[in-house]
Amino acid sequence: MPPNNDRLLVLFLLVGLLGACLWVLLPFASALFWAAVLAFASWPLMRLLTVRLKGRESVAASLLTVGWVILVAVPLLLFGFNLVGYVRELTELINTLRLEGLPPPPDWLAGLPVVGDELVALWRALDQQGLALFATLKPYLGQVGNWLLARSASIGSGMLELVLSLVLVFFFYRDGPRLERFVQSLLERLIGERAEHYRKLVAATVQRVVNGVIGTAAAQGLLALIGFWIAGVPGAMLLGLLTFALSLIPMGPPLAWMPATAWLVWQGDYGYAIFLGIWGMFVISGVDNVLKPYLISRGGNLPLVVVLLGVFGGIYAFGFMGLFLGPTLLAVAYSLLSDWVNEPGPTQGLPEGDRRGRPAEQAERE
Repeated sequence: MPPNNDRLLVLFLLVGLLGACLWVLLPFASALFWAAVLAFASWPLMRLLTVRLKGRESVAASLLTVGWVILVAVPLLLFGFNLVGYVRELTELINTLRLEGLPPPPDWLAGLPVVGDELVALWRALDQQGLALFATLKPYLGQVGNWLLARSASIGSGMLELVLSLVLVFFFYRDGPRLERFVQSLLERLIGERAEHYRKLVAATVQRVVNGVIGTAAAQGLLALIGFWIAGVPGAMLLGLLTFALSLIPMGPPLAWMPATAWLVWQGDYGYAIFLGIWGMFVISGVDNVLKPYLISRGGNLPLVVVLLGVFGGIYAFGFMGLFLGPTLLAVAYSLLSDWVNEPGPTQGLPEGDRRGRPAEQAERE
């Protein structure tokens, strides 16, 4: 068999083997991805801890994994245990509204200039039409229940993926240096001397997106906790954790503070309701417009719009994993195009006479 045919056969076998490996790993793709993101985001801490423990990587990996379990898994379990109570309270609130209607409009509502009388009339209209509204919505309640049941099943599978991610992150910590050397060798084999440049580009992009997304979510969760605590909303800690989780998706935090504001209105705490509404609109949700762009653009030379389009487009195209895949893909593509545009052409850097296809001496004589 000719040598070229041997190479084609080996290449075909390697591609088939790679495809089979990907098929085996496909059910764990999400868990592997999140474990890699968690390990990558906290890798500086892993290095510091390894130095403090005198090179004992397994011990450092174990400590960091336990830290992730305490930081992520325990709050989610607490939220899951308390979710049943929140659903029960929501059901009781809906039944109360259906039987008793809305409470009387507050006195200060009528005192508002220009729109006070209209808001009172709207309040009373909603109260009078409440029974008709519930009668209209009744046929759809079963569909809503089925939808919530399906979402509960997906949440359960997500929790299992999270647990698996927390198990896999230990191995990413422990074997991280070897994996880095393997990826470096593979990239050098594929693209040669530019391998180090693109490895650093991908690492920097993912690091900035991780810092921007998780850092902003942590800030929003903390600010939400402060707001809930000041307003006296029950379960402020759990609602703060929920805000942190919802902050990872666009327009997520209002799903936490808006129902809490409505609950305060229902309880008659109108002052705290106004405070929480303003705090949620301008502080909790507003910090996303300031802190996230700053953290994502800090220390990088990529245009911010490229990273932001990658975040939103990645979520739309790939789901939640696209939060990191999208900007990484756009960053690598942008860098490749920039290198191609800036690469010297066949006539660039030559004397003027050579660029016109003539000898330099002839160009000088002319």
